[in-house]
Amino acid sequence: MAALRYRDVQLLMIGKVFGWIPLFMVITAIGYQVYDVTGKVENLAYIGLATFAPALGLSLITGYVADLFDRKKVVGCCYARVGVSAVLFLLWSLGDQTEIWPVFAILLLLGTGRAFYHPAANSLVPNLVPPEIFPNAVAWHTSTNKIAQTIGPMLGGFIYLAGPEYVYAISACGLAVGAITSFFIKTKTTRAGKEPTSWRVLFAGLRYVYDKKIIFGAITLDLFVVLLGGVTALLPVFAKDILDVGPAGAGMLRGAIAAGSLATGIALTRISMTRSVGVTLYISILVFGGATILFGLSTSLWLSLVAMVIVGIGDMVSVYIRVTLIQIATPDDMRGRVSAVNSVFTGASNEIGEFRAGMMAAAFGAVPAVLFGGIGCFAVAGICWAAFPELRKVQRMDREL
Repeated sequence: MAALRYRDVQLLMIGKVFGWIPLFMVITAIGYQVYDVTGKVENLAYIGLATFAPALGLSLITGYVADLFDRKKVVGCCYARVGVSAVLFLLWSLGDQTEIWPVFAILLLLGTGRAFYHPAANSLVPNLVPPEIFPNAVAWHTSTNKIAQTIGPMLGGFIYLAGPEYVYAISACGLAVGAITSFFIKTKTTRAGKEPTSWRVLFAGLRYVYDKKIIFGAITLDLFVVLLGGVTALLPVFAKDILDVGPAGAGMLRGAIAAGSLATGIALTRISMTRSVGVTLYISILVFGGATILFGLSTSLWLSLVAMVIVGIGDMVSVYIRVTLIQIATPDDMRGRVSAVNSVFTGASNEIGEFRAGMMAAAFGAVPAVLFGGIGCFAVAGICWAAFPELRKVQRMDREL
């Protein structure tokens, strides 16, 4: 509980609960509603693209804004922007739904708020606690992400039964609370002696990531492991065609991943990694890949659930170490831009990874697609182990990286 003793961390976590759970409620509800209105599966893919596109297109600017302005105000403004999106979805839902294009325009607005949020929030965490408490703060911050990703879709789907309008109205209220809470954070991060805006300043994050091999190695490792090893897109296929457990089983499998991640995140708040951090990162990748292979070979629900819990455990340890190392190994005036680069790579790996899994499953079958991903995790770990010796040699998560 070390990080939670700090008032500003408490406010950040409260804001995240009230802001990020409604975000996932809105995304879940609009997906259901668009599919109900149009009956076209491809629109679901367009929703994901519209949500992610701003993070890619604005990647140079989002990190620079987090480094240039007070990060807590950026976070609060992002919640407010997503809240406005929820209100616009409410108005669209109450009006004539024959035109779908407004949904994608609103999603671009929502995605813009989300794109600016990640670099600002991730780079704000180190400013709120002393260096020795920072890994604990990351564990709590990451666990809160998992809570939002788990509760948000479930709550959004449940409230949707009463009507999508209720989801958007409740979400808008929650996001307003998140925005107000963020503005009460006392820590200020406004920079003195700012450099004039230039292409060199905007590209500084990319240049720093490439030059700092610990960060470059961590991002590269995560990029290719998620791109190859992601299985969530194929859970409905396994639930229906292999395990014969239907939609409820698919929900259980997705919930098992979240349960493993959340339990591990809470456990990490009580653990101090003081040796062999780099090796532990690679072990978590091997655990993730091995569990993916186990899931691909399983034909029973209970074994598949165990595999998904282990996938969640490996993923959470990897994310915790990677996020902590990236923030610690980056000077404070660069954290926003480096976090933006990391967010883009993470988002791209998730989107492209789901596309890879779907295309391979269509061509060769779901089981070969999953097994290929699991084996690929081992190959990526081996290549990165040889290519980035600085990463595997990291012993402690402190400020001397």
